[in-house]
Amino acid sequence: MIMNGKKGLIIGVANNKSIAYGIAKAIKDQGGDFALTFLNEQLEKRVRPIAEELGCKNVYKLDVGAIEEIEALKSSIAKDYGAIDFLVHAVAYAPKEALDGRFVDTTKEAFNIAMQTSVYSLIEVVQKLLPVLNKNASILTLTYLGAIAVVPHYNVMGVAKAALEASVRYLAADLGAESIRVNAISAGPIRTLAASGIGDFKMIMKWNEANAPLRDNVTIEQVGNSAMYLLSDLSSGVTGEIHYVDAGYNIIGMGAIEEIDGKTSLVWDRVKNG
Repeated sequence: MIMNGKKGLIIGVANNKSIAYGIAKAIKDQGGDFALTFLNEQLEKRVRPIAEELGCKNVYKLDVGAIEEIEALKSSIAKDYGAIDFLVHAVAYAPKEALDGRFVDTTKEAFNIAMQTSVYSLIEVVQKLLPVLNKNASILTLTYLGAIAVVPHYNVMGVAKAALEASVRYLAADLGAESIRVNAISAGPIRTLAASGIGDFKMIMKWNEANAPLRDNVTIEQVGNSAMYLLSDLSSGVTGEIHYVDAGYNIIGMGAIEEIDGKTSLVWDRVKNG
């Protein structure tokens, strides 16, 4: 069992369809132990049954925007585990109005919220939890293609993910001397609670499936298995990387063209018209 004896923390499990759940399941299947967190009472009702399903003994309240809750989390980990071997950061948020319309119209408030929740939360959580991270610990966060290329309706979240990816590299450089690794997974579009706030998401899913080299969308199980590898000792020589799990879509530079009845058209046209 690859994760046997490993203890960790997974932040961001929202339900059993979330990417963080796929990661948790893959770790559990390989013998790992971990604690989960919940943001508020509403999400606690979803997280606790998942914790019970996965045999997770400890569930902590955590609002990544509240420094006192991060400090309390550190104390709880020290008390319950002593120290941990891995940390998963699966937290991102931007106001819905900032994911529609033109990026140029993004408000300062929406920008700050997106950056604080989606980017600085990783930096601050790592900063505060360093005393309870074992040597050779592995840290993982989640990003998306919108960090390096324009994706419809992603807007300010694309800018936040770009900053997150840069943060991964700087954190990896800082923490490498302590044998702590920091990486990110850039997953393809998956129908999750977080994705529900992105306009035309169904269309984006169809477009990805039609154009990805593997002609498919990825699953939370596939992302979970890749995450488990990055959190395990199998990836002991890997840090500062953005690992794509998107059926190969990130290598495509132009939408596919096809010929139907002697007429050439973009795959987009067929997808759009059903």
